[in-house]
Amino acid sequence: MAAPSTSKAEKAYIQASLQASPPLRADGRTLLDFRTILLETGVAPLANGSARLNIGKATQEGGGGTEVLAATKLEVEDVETGDGVDGGRLVCSVTCSPSAYPHMSSIALDELQYDLTTILNQTLSHPSLHPKNLSILPGKKSWLLSLDLVVLADAGNVFDALFMAARAALWDTKVPRTRAIQYQTRRSGYASKNTDAMEVEGESNITSGFDTRDMARAAADFELPDYWDEGEVLDGRDRWPVCVTLNLLPPVHFLDATLPEEASTTIKLLLAFSFPSNTQSSLQAMRLTGSGEVVLAQMKLLMADGERYAREVFHALELKLRDEDIRRNVKARDKFTVR
Repeated sequence: MAAPSTSKAEKAYIQASLQASPPLRADGRTLLDFRTILLETGVAPLANGSARLNIGKATQEGGGGTEVLAATKLEVEDVETGDGVDGGRLVCSVTCSPSAYPHMSSIALDELQYDLTTILNQTLSHPSLHPKNLSILPGKKSWLLSLDLVVLADAGNVFDALFMAARAALWDTKVPRTRAIQYQTRRSGYASKNTDAMEVEGESNITSGFDTRDMARAAADFELPDYWDEGEVLDGRDRWPVCVTLNLLPPVHFLDATLPEEASTTIKLLLAFSFPSNTQSSLQAMRLTGSGEVVLAQMKLLMADGERYAREVFHALELKLRDEDIRRNVKARDKFTVR
């Protein structure tokens, strides 16, 4: 994903600058500094959850940076026919805009999309991260949660941007509440939906609609008491991981590489960590890319450093997401007041 215009001389200059004492980067950052990160949730009104994230753009009005749009959509699947999975499932898909990679052929772009999709999907669909509230009717109906991400611009560090945008969209996702219903047959031979109590002359010949003792076992269908954009937050908000990419240039490593810096890096270590509340952190994914080599003894130190960096990113992102929740709640309240 490096820019093809980076010459050998420029690569050598960037490598020497990064390995200097003190290290020098073109934008003045230290080796462990991220560029400016801009984030906004709720950007796709028709999605169940959405977010737009940019790394490297100085202001909301300015251009540049790595930009990712993420959105989630919930669809009902039938478990009995084999279309769905009992308990629900999550599927990720990454699309790269051709304008983000103008130097790539269509075949190379397809390969890149496949690679990014595989990493996201294998990590986020892992059973340890599975949300508990994707089940509707056990053994019958469940939610399919589709997480679609679009890379609108790539100015470096696209893996970290994808994971942050995915976490933000999943954080923003609302799962509609469902209510199980069943159908019972009157003695006269026609069916009625068992949602309300019914009065019959003489002795009642059907069960009250408020009798839910056997509802979970005998439910045939469900209904949505909420509007499409209402519901409860997706389970496991605190478990969705973030990724940090360690760009290795022995004896140093650095974070949030720009495209020229990526082109000058021999090897990258991708680490995705999850930080559940009140439990130890969990390494959800690890991937080594590039032509260089890493001594096994160094991996333990690199993973420890990566966990520390990921924890900082995780907490900073969570604070921003909570601020976004407050902002949108205030905006919705003001809109309701005006009406």
